[in-house]
Amino acid sequence: MRHFLSLKDFTKKEILEMIDIASEIKNELKAGRETPFLKNQSLGMIFEKSSTRTRVSFEVGMYQLGGQALFLSSNDIQLGRGEPMKDTARVISRMVDMVMIRTYEQSKLEEFAKYSKVPVINGLTDDYHPVQLMADYLTMLEFGFGEKSKVAYIGDGNNMTHSWMMLASKLGFELRIATPKGYEVKEQMVLDAQKFAKESGARIIYTNDPHAAIKDADIVTTDVWASMGQESEQKQREKDFAGFTIDKKMMNLASKNAKLLHCLPVHRNEEVTEEVFEENADIIFAEAENRLHVQKGIMVWLDRYRK
Repeated sequence: MRHFLSLKDFTKKEILEMIDIASEIKNELKAGRETPFLKNQSLGMIFEKSSTRTRVSFEVGMYQLGGQALFLSSNDIQLGRGEPMKDTARVISRMVDMVMIRTYEQSKLEEFAKYSKVPVINGLTDDYHPVQLMADYLTMLEFGFGEKSKVAYIGDGNNMTHSWMMLASKLGFELRIATPKGYEVKEQMVLDAQKFAKESGARIIYTNDPHAAIKDADIVTTDVWASMGQESEQKQREKDFAGFTIDKKMMNLASKNAKLLHCLPVHRNEEVTEEVFEENADIIFAEAENRLHVQKGIMVWLDRYRK
């Protein structure tokens, strides 16, 4: 049995297998066909962090695969009243076929997986957002970008940055990361990425200069400056991130046909200007839709592996 906790747990071959399954399922859906790969199965969805895209995409995805999804807010289950994570895992995993968790600490997710009898999927933690990166890469492929592309990440050294590092180091493409001073990625993440990059040939560059990172990039990506739980830091971060807004002038430093990705929700005129965001709305909202398709691919892959 396999869990989907971080991209560092998978080989390049396995990542691409999941992408291929997602693409096939998406094409079937667009052609008016739905194969019930997970017929009569149930997905338990535990939310300690709320989300629009994560809830809708997993719930609809499970329905389209022939199963059903149960929304479990931490306020509605014993986890929110102090029950240990391992006890919650041992109870819920005896009643459902798969579990998705969106929480804060990666350690919580890993503890649940340790005691779970069914596959566990990371819907987001403070360290990683792997389902989003799978959607991002599927979108890149659909828009003509692949392993030879140069990607620039401009913004905070957060879970999205860490996940981009894992994807690049596994697949072998070039990633430039530009963060303000004091907002760099975690040292352990750098060490992990270096280890995998030696095997794949990936090139990961770290800088505090967004202009240097974005120069000639094929894909530019960013995230909000203050993530969920950091709202009290908003004003300070606005000062610290001065010069990191992706505007038309900065975007023009990228390659001629460069595209912008954003995991959403977006804070217009903070991390990216309204103009640049709207110019890239086609790929950004295709990226959002691909959360649905890629998560279906992940769930089907996990189910096949279990069998």
